[in-house]
Amino acid sequence: MLTDLLPRLQQGLETKSFEGSLKFDCGDDGVIVLADGTASDQERDTDCTLKLSSENLIKLLSGTLNPMTAVMMGKIKVSGNPAVAMKLADLLKS
Repeated sequence: MLTDLLPRLQQGLETKSFEGSLKFDCGDDGVIVLADGTASDQERDTDCTLKLSSENLIKLLSGTLNPMTAVMMGKIKVSGNPAVAMKLADLLKS
């Protein structure tokens, strides 16, 4: 399921710059890593990790889940450098 999200994220990385590295950790469903201008499903260390369910990741990427509200409600847990996570909003804008 997560691999279906890779093309959209890769397209965003091709048209917009994203500095740093970010991992979406969806537990048993896998990971998506944004780093070095690519989106992959290969586990690696990153500057920032967002731990969330795959369902919430889909909502986040589609714009139906507000990231700040989700963090405050415990739907997303942020570890590492939160400044990297803040850059994600620019990447997701159409």
